[in-house]
Amino acid sequence: MSLRIARDIRLVEAGEDMVLLDERSGRFWQLNASGAGALRGLLDGQDECQVARALAAEYSIDQARAQTDVDRLIGQLKAAGLARR
Repeated sequence: MSLRIARDIRLVEAGEDMVLLDERSGRFWQLNASGAGALRGLLDGQDECQVARALAAEYSIDQARAQTDVDRLIGQLKAAGLARR
């Protein structure tokens, strides 16, 4: 199932990084290059496993760590009200 950004959230590309602005509260979050890449993949319809495999390959990290990082990113975005399934 794909991830969707909440309606009042704006994504701003900042080089390889990304900033998410919550227009309701004025708060913002910055994702580094790997977080931004993971979010782009999820928004493009890739599932968590596909995104984790891509991160593991790109950053030469263990697949299990990449999966944990992707799961944590999704959990944090959902908990902050920035994204939903």
